Amino acid sequence: MLIRRTIPTLALTFAALSPAHATAEHQYGKHEYAIIADGRAPNGKLSVASHGGGEFGGDNFHVYLMAEPRHRRLAVLDNISDENNLDHAPQAYYAAWSPDSRYVAIAFRTERHIMTLNLYAIEGRRARLIEVPDLFRETTGRTVQVKTEGDMRTFVPTVTWQTPRRFRLTDSRVFVEDDATLADKLGALGKTPKMDDGRYSIEFSAEADVTLSRGGRYRIGKLQPGKFRDGE
Repeated sequence: MLIRRTIPTLALTFAALSPAHATAEHQYGKHEYAIIADGRAPNGKLSVASHGGGEFGGDNFHVYLMAEPRHRRLAVLDNISDENNLDHAPQAYYAAWSPDSRYVAIAFRTERHIMTLNLYAIEGRRARLIEVPDLFRETTGRTVQVKTEGDMRTFVPTVTWQTPRRFRLTDSRVFVEDDATLADKLGALGKTPKMDDGRYSIEFSAEADVTLSRGGRYRIGKLQPGKFRDGE
């Protein structure tokens, strides 16, 4: 039987937040390491948990690899820090473990409508950050710097594991541009409705199978159009 473990979409992330708060907050107990959404590994021996200090949980906030069932800290996960995260509540972080518990993908918000997707190889007591393929870069040759390129309004990457070394990666983004130059590069992977103010809302949606190999290398299968906001 095929085991599928998926990171939820951005819509579910927004639904978990109350209208009164732009961020998800949590006041942690001194020794509270709260397991994030789907954070328990299939093998029952590992989990991913968050912890922070202060009234809103943002002081010295980190996400940790934990040993189970004793719930003991093993390692801090790299590339989740106050420089690139918006939320501090455990339910605002989403894990997708590979069926053999040797990889885990973590998704979280960098900005209100922008997600970050990290992938870690579990090597004993540590979690090694490895590169996630960029389907937009594969299509356009362009890497979007989230903090500096304000034309990208939403970004939703998701992972669905198919085997211990292969997952389905989806990449959905929306840009607002003055012209349709970007859309010309996207082909069937893009849609470009014109806005009332004359600008273009350019939607990119793609998916592909990704196969991992040793050393953090990967092979990307054929890119295919993903689901667009209008359901097509």
